[in-house]
Amino acid sequence: MFDGKTLLITGGTGSFGHAVLRRFLKTGIKEIRIFSRDEKKQDDQRRRFRDAKLQYYIGDVRDDRTLLSATRGVDFIFHAAALKQVPSCEFHPMEAVRTNVLGTDNVLEAAIANGVKRVVCLSTDKAVYPVNAMGVSKAMMEKVFIAKSRNVDAARTTICGTRYGNVLASRGSVVPLFVSQIRAKRPITITDPNMTRFIMSLEEAVDLVIFGFQHGLNGDLFVKKAPSVKIGVLARAVTELMGVPDHPITVIGTRHGEKRYETLLSREEMVIAKDLGDFFRVPPDNRDLNYASYFDVGETKLSETEDYNSDNSGLINVAATKVKIEKLDFMRRVLAGENPDEDE
Repeated sequence: MFDGKTLLITGGTGSFGHAVLRRFLKTGIKEIRIFSRDEKKQDDQRRRFRDAKLQYYIGDVRDDRTLLSATRGVDFIFHAAALKQVPSCEFHPMEAVRTNVLGTDNVLEAAIANGVKRVVCLSTDKAVYPVNAMGVSKAMMEKVFIAKSRNVDAARTTICGTRYGNVLASRGSVVPLFVSQIRAKRPITITDPNMTRFIMSLEEAVDLVIFGFQHGLNGDLFVKKAPSVKIGVLARAVTELMGVPDHPITVIGTRHGEKRYETLLSREEMVIAKDLGDFFRVPPDNRDLNYASYFDVGETKLSETEDYNSDNSGLINVAATKVKIEKLDFMRRVLAGENPDEDE
């Protein structure tokens, strides 16, 4: 599938990029291009992997000129570059727009211009019923790639997307935070013990992107079915794994821009979603600008369908959560007494 091909990963020095490299560098892939704006992270990654297949491009998805250059000769793109932190996007919403929305448009324009065969855009559950700037910008990102997909030659370029929830032990996630607080002998801080979130590993996130890559048609959006957990349960699972089951946990209250639960598929999407076993496929809405299709014609299914959210998708308990997180490379190194870099 990737033998002899060139793959470009935007935002490739992040957690997802590291997971892709671990998966792909041992295959027959010809070249992996890492496109990102942080030269220090690029140098760290270069030293860590030391592989001739890796090529690095300094640039920003906000700059269409650097993308045009970086995508020449590229067969496939995984578009992971984004502003992902809810608080920073709340304070700087236009920065989220410039990176997550306009940046995606730039990536897709460059891909189309250079005849890239397949592009997979990575999104988040926060894009569904968004209440914060980060989620709104990612929702618009999805609209951008779906709109672009309507007007490309499918024989030349395919554009599809994936959407997933919290990735355990990724940069900025709570498991590394909990571990650092325990090691510093400080109370674990959680916002609301009954807050629920979908959880998956980095390897599962890569599986989802590859599934979308293999099966996606233009405008398709893929979701991997995932377990969900209460934040209080997740915190307790970490303390028990680290041998401090009575470690104090402090509830600090919900932060601005947070939801009590997240949604991977809206009610409207569930109506048209195709159940593929471990995955959902949501085909694009390709109706034209005939407004009657939107306002004069209704569907009873919309009144009867539920969304797919972290409250109704099957919550797991402390024991099951421990099984899930102790499989993480990050957690294995923690339990071995190491001090792992969360991006590895």
